[in-house]
Amino acid sequence: MPLDTYYTLGRSGLRVSRLSLGAMTFGTEWGWGSDKHNARRIFDLYVERGGNFIDTADVYTNGTSEAWLGEFVADAGLRDRLVLASKYTFNLGDRNANGGGNGRKNLLRAVEGSLKRLGTDYLDLFYVHAWDQLTPAEEVMRTMDDLVSSGKVRHIGLSDVPAWYAARAQTLAEWRGFEPVSALQLQYSLVERNLEHEHARLATELGMGITVWSPLASGLLSGRYRKDAAPEGRLGVMKDNGNPAFQHFSERNWRIVEELERVAGEIGRPMAQVALNWVANRPGVASVIVGASRPEQLSDNLGALDFELPAALAERLTRASDMPAPFPYYFFTNAMQGMMYGGATVGDKPAGYRAPVRVSGSGSGVE
Repeated sequence: MPLDTYYTLGRSGLRVSRLSLGAMTFGTEWGWGSDKHNARRIFDLYVERGGNFIDTADVYTNGTSEAWLGEFVADAGLRDRLVLASKYTFNLGDRNANGGGNGRKNLLRAVEGSLKRLGTDYLDLFYVHAWDQLTPAEEVMRTMDDLVSSGKVRHIGLSDVPAWYAARAQTLAEWRGFEPVSALQLQYSLVERNLEHEHARLATELGMGITVWSPLASGLLSGRYRKDAAPEGRLGVMKDNGNPAFQHFSERNWRIVEELERVAGEIGRPMAQVALNWVANRPGVASVIVGASRPEQLSDNLGALDFELPAALAERLTRASDMPAPFPYYFFTNAMQGMMYGGATVGDKPAGYRAPVRVSGSGSGVE
């Protein structure tokens, strides 16, 4: 499937590539990533292949990511063609009590900063970067709706939030006529599958397309890292820094890598392509964010949807990466559901029983 085959994002009319370009690697301030020359080559490669969905955030490489991306877009004259997504939440300054979090003051400050760095007068998609555990969903959704009404933001999303918070936000939007949430940006990969407990069902039920970050677990699933070798690259730099998103060296994960390597060998595809293909075809997934520090790396990853992963091999990866369901989710497993129905077989409604919520190919995952 080429990059110029698009999915609608959630229940919106916004059409996006199934592989999104992640611009978090634009800049070297964090000790890894790409210099400006390679960042531009990566951008050019992505858009030349037909990609239209690019993801960044105000905090990425201390603002360099947005600034470079804005320059690349302007030089290429592609603003109207591209879907630019950015995020806010994290504090960019020192000793500013309202310089972070999700409140109205920081939200309005953040969107103006992103627009300035990106050199544009609107964002196609603007996310809450993470739940701040403080700001009411009502305040966030009302302010986001105001931004949509003003034309500064076209669509809104939530990233790294609890399922209950996303459900409340979407319900408020429906009840009060606010702009609905079109996208949920969440970590998802063979080694991180916790969104399957609630977020995947939430997305399909309430019309939010999932945009996946870290589908290769920061490179662990690319085959770059070996169990018996000293870690280098991003995972080496970020090792033991306290951020769980980069702590992937575990016995369970090495077993997953081994099975991934076997499956990739059987179909003659790179490990990274197989891992990306698996996650892109999971329920609720609209687009998968792929980042790269070199154009050659991106070129390889963009081939992830050019083949069909056989169902038997996909199932092997699913089993290899499965984890026991914690409470209360084990109540929703087949065994417990069987107890509810006294052993009777209870199937879903047949195809055509009711009209689909969305046509086949929608990014919400609802068919």
